[in-house]
Amino acid sequence: MWALRAAVRPGTWLSRVVFGRGAPRAALPLPACPHRALAAFGPGGLKGRGGEGRGPRADGPRSRAGEEEEEPEDAEEEEAEEEELLRRDPLLPVGTQRVCLIHPEVKRGPGKPQLTRAEWQVAEAEALVHTLDGWSVADRMVVPTKTPDGKLIFGRGTLENLTEKIRGSPEITAVFLNVERLATPTKKDLEATWGVPVLDRFTVVLHIFRCNARSREARLQVALAELPLLRSHLKSSTAHPDGRGGGSRYIMGSGESFMQLQQRLLKEKEIKIRKALERLRKKRRLLGKQRRRQEFPVISVVGYTNCGKTTLIKALTDDDAVQPRDQLFATLDVTAHAGWLPSRMAVIYMDTIGFLSQLPHSLIESFSATLEDVAHSDLIVHVRDVSHPETELQKASVLSTLRGLHLPAPLLDSVLEVHNKVDLVPGYSPAGPQAVAVSAVLGHGLPELRARLEDAVLRATGRRVLTLRVRLAGTQLSWLHREATVQEVDVIPEAGVADVRVVISSSAYGKFRKLFPE
Repeated sequence: MWALRAAVRPGTWLSRVVFGRGAPRAALPLPACPHRALAAFGPGGLKGRGGEGRGPRADGPRSRAGEEEEEPEDAEEEEAEEEELLRRDPLLPVGTQRVCLIHPEVKRGPGKPQLTRAEWQVAEAEALVHTLDGWSVADRMVVPTKTPDGKLIFGRGTLENLTEKIRGSPEITAVFLNVERLATPTKKDLEATWGVPVLDRFTVVLHIFRCNARSREARLQVALAELPLLRSHLKSSTAHPDGRGGGSRYIMGSGESFMQLQQRLLKEKEIKIRKALERLRKKRRLLGKQRRRQEFPVISVVGYTNCGKTTLIKALTDDDAVQPRDQLFATLDVTAHAGWLPSRMAVIYMDTIGFLSQLPHSLIESFSATLEDVAHSDLIVHVRDVSHPETELQKASVLSTLRGLHLPAPLLDSVLEVHNKVDLVPGYSPAGPQAVAVSAVLGHGLPELRARLEDAVLRATGRRVLTLRVRLAGTQLSWLHREATVQEVDVIPEAGVADVRVVISSSAYGKFRKLFPE
């Protein structure tokens, strides 16, 4: 909902080594620092698109005493238990499906959507269907309704017309009713009336999440989000294995009815999933501490699904391993990618799960843990698809979700907005000075964006650009190369010293002064 190369190749930087005044200038090599930071993302270093890839290892700073994570002796048992938890029945009909997309339109009253139009909502629902392999839209209808909260959503006459059309179209194999969630009795009644499976937005999105989840954590989060759906099915079912009802009957003298047994099993499954997620969460928090100790700035890239976040990260990092996909929810795992800013400062770009309007609450709750990394970043970049007709509504949806994560106020206030896909909007210019217009595909606006990113990172991290005089005979210069970003070295041979221009954090500068007093 994931190979390191500089964003700008050596030789294009302004940084230089100067031997004497006016001597020829040569570009400094780019630092290899990000390798150490990325090694802290997990046992395999940098994660690939699926979240399970292997990246470069590095001999970076080790954990402090007492923070070294130990592999539990029963790790194999835990993994086997997690795999058992991930075995589920299909959510949607299998095989190729021809879907009739029905959008109930509320034209007035409190249920009328704001800042959007029915055709835009239908377009997004159609994109959800096309994300599923082998699925296509056979027909689409916008149907007015005055009773969106009624048992069958539509009035009697409208329902009869829909039934006649659906049953008279043998090519239709399923109906996608574009509402957030269908009550199970409503779903069953509509399926009996129309004679085909009926799906809601929650079920379709959940299935897409299930298909795109690659890492164990993402798969467990999807399994957790499915539990409310399983409970609602259980409550409305006959609650007896023979299908005749009788949920009050007891099983083999256990004192437990079939309904109570199923509820207990679901509760036990939820407890096991939450425990497994907490184990993974503790590991991620430990790795996060290691990254922060290494002091590499972290830039979290967020945005509405399919707005071009991954494409932008690929353009900023020149990382050939990043493979963007033109589909909704292609990224479900937070993945890390190394890059460099114009000052030669190494940064980590975090690719995050895309947001969606009317995203079911249980999905937001399940994946909020994944977005914990955003709270620990130094800067948030909000990518917007300005070519989309609902770009303002998408912006509101993303900002609402970010506020729901209870992020630090300074982090929210400093969000950098990037207007992507401007190549699809001829003559586009941002309304205010706070946004940067780019085309991640064509590379338009990337130099300005890199400059803005650098200014924002320097402010957020308290880094400073300083010129320090060091002795050539000592270890000061090598220490600065290791702990700071060296932009320029101006050697004065006759004095045995060099003036070094660096980007350095306050803590690193304090260490430098302590190790090398003036």
